[in-house]
Order: sequence, then structure tokens, then C-alpha cells
Amino acid sequence: MTPRVVGFVGLGHMGRPMAERIVAAGFPLVGFDAAGTAERLPEGADGGASVEEVATRADTVLLSLPDGPVVLDVVESIAAAKARRATTVVDLSTTGPAAAVEAATRLAAVGVTYVDGPVSGGVAGARRGTLALMYAGPAGVLEDHRGLLDAFASHVVAVGTVAGQGQTMKLLNNFLSATALVATSEALTFGLAHGLSLPVMLDVLNASTGRNSATVDKFPNRILTGTYDAGFSTALMAKDLRLYVDSLGRASTPDAVGHAVSAVWQQADAARPGSDFTEIWPFVSGT
Repeated sequence: MTPRVVGFVGLGHMGRPMAERIVAAGFPLVGFDAAGTAERLPEGADGGASVEEVATRADTVLLSLPDGPVVLDVVESIAAAKARRATTVVDLSTTGPAAAVEAATRLAAVGVTYVDGPVSGGVAGARRGTLALMYAGPAGVLEDHRGLLDAFASHVVAVGTVAGQGQTMKLLNNFLSATALVATSEALTFGLAHGLSLPVMLDVLNASTGRNSATVDKFPNRILTGTYDAGFSTALMAKDLRLYVDSLGRASTPDAVGHAVSAVWQQADAARPGSDFTEIWPFVSGT
């Protein structure tokens, strides 16, 4: 059934704007964030004192958390909650397929349905409600939660029914995004060395076969402006690429490009701690 009360755990850069849109859509929401609920709670929402309290007050709990270990800790708290009301957990985080399978297994043991539903589109997409959500879970649960998910995601796609399939889709997407950005940075540095200008190169690329998400969005809107404000950190991209490479090994699929791209992002994260991921450009170019 459509949830009467929504729980939200993780009210950070992505979680808070998603929670705000859920409240704006008319859903009662109880939220919790370990870093400080009162400061991050959207207006119109109720705060919970713990993950366990959220699980006792909400029908469906949404998670927006930094990594797999944190998700599994929260899942344990939900599973252990006495007088638990929540029957469904929708995980919007990027954790990797293995963590998603483990979370689903732990929750199934206590009769709670786990949905693997990572999102893409960044902070700007979360604020606008234009995120892509990669849904892997029961079709009936998707039908029941369509109104809730549509409140913050304009493109909800059922990619499968098994936990881990949503994570697989998210990791391959982020790998391609990371590859486009670092490869474009390398190519444009090559062009600069030969006297070409960034605006001219981008104009040509966007009318040619080299066009990609970096040339269309990241460079014109975040890099040439000098704002570097995509709202997604280099650390998170490096983490996602570690997950991707690890998952390649588990799947025994080709990995040469994955390893090469991941290595650059690990180096960038070490060199520029706390940076926005669009700052891969000054890291690669040396500007």
C-alpha cells in the first residue's frame, strides 16, 4: 500500500532536498541524520531521535547514506527496532551490488522488503526533482510507491527485480560519467598545449562525435565559470570507482579501462581532499 508516513535517514547534500520534495508533495515525513537532525530536517517534517524511532513511526524508510558499511549499520538498526512499523526500505545510496544483496538478506530475515534504488542527477537534480532512479525490487512495491518516488525523481526506471541490479546500473553510469570527465580534461589539456582555446574546443566537440556529459554540462556550467559546484565530491566519485572495479573483479568482466580511470580518480582525491569532482580539471591540466 502507498505509505501513509515516510521515514528518511540521511539528510545530507542529496537527502535533504529529496526529503523536502517529499514533504512538499504532501507526505508526512519523519527524518533522522546522525550528523544532526534538527539542523538538517526539512520544514514541515518531524524529527526522529534515532533510526529505530524512524522505523517505528514510518511505513516506508528511505536511505540516502554515504557508503555500504553505513547502510548496513542502519539496516541492522531497522531490523532490531522493537514495535517496528516499517515494512519497506528503499535505499537511494550508492553502495555496490554486494552491499545491496547483504542489506536485502538481513531485512528479509525480519520480513522487511528491501528496494535497491540508487539515484543519479546530483544535488541540482535532487533540488529540481529531476533525478533518475534505478529501481530493482518487486513490481508491486514500485506501483505502491510510484507517487512517493515521483516526488523527487522524474525518471524512475525498473532495471530489475533483484537487489544489486540497481547498484550495477548506478556504478556503470558513474564509471561512464567519470571517464567522460577525466578523458575530456586530458583531451582539452592536449588542445591547450597546441594553442586552442577552451570555448572553441567545446563548441567544436559539442557539434561533433566527441560530445559527452562533460563537454555539454560540466565544462560550460561548472568549470569555465570557475564555480566547481556540481555538489558531488571527488571523494565520492573515487569511492564509486573503487566499488566499480571491485564489482568488475567479482563479475570477471573486462576491466582495463576501469582500473585506469579509477587510478586517476584515486590520485585526484588524495591530491585535492574535500574537492568537488569537477576539480578533476585543474588536477589533470595543472592549471
